[in-house]
Amino acid sequence: MERRFERNLEDLKTALAKMGSVAEESLGVALKALLSGDQVLAQRVFEMEEKINRLEIEIDTAIIDLLALNQPVAGDLRFIIATQKINNDLERIGDHAVNIAESVLTLQTLPGVSIPPEIHQMVEIARTMLKQALDSFILLDTSLARTVLRTDDQIDDLNRLMAQQVITQVKNNVLTIEGGLELIRISRNLERIADLSTNIAEDVIFETEARVVKHHAERNDTN
Repeated sequence: MERRFERNLEDLKTALAKMGSVAEESLGVALKALLSGDQVLAQRVFEMEEKINRLEIEIDTAIIDLLALNQPVAGDLRFIIATQKINNDLERIGDHAVNIAESVLTLQTLPGVSIPPEIHQMVEIARTMLKQALDSFILLDTSLARTVLRTDDQIDDLNRLMAQQVITQVKNNVLTIEGGLELIRISRNLERIADLSTNIAEDVIFETEARVVKHHAERNDTN
């Protein structure tokens, strides 16, 4: 019975790693579509969303079965709790990738709107944060997880800067309201992806160290 439980835990980790890989790929396709304006790539993101949703349900079902048939404690229970939360965060990252893909398609109908440097920076930061968060889960690397926590403020600052610049450009008739709203929407989705990556990193620390580091509780100590 104990060996079966251990195998089930390994299967759950493998399933979540697969979910993470698909979510990371979906985000990568959405970001490539954003920077290139490729509508075919944007459409691929919608197809990938179905796979992400299906995997989320499968993992949630496996977690319910594990909790119903066993009485996990200590590290095993923390792992299951963290897995459930990460699973939900990955599904939401998939949703934000879809939002970005939708914005790509909308921008194609708004000539003259270019992707500003700040969004290029946010793309790289968001992509890196998600990769590092997923790697920290696979490797149980809390040092890498803490790197993700420290990076979050950078993308928050860029998101605020983007909003200010868009407002200024709209006021000066450099940018249409519709174009400005799409850029703000993209910026906001990237910021939310970074937040969700931060959540994953926090859950890795919780699983590994039994420490809650949410709400910036540890960020200042790691600077």
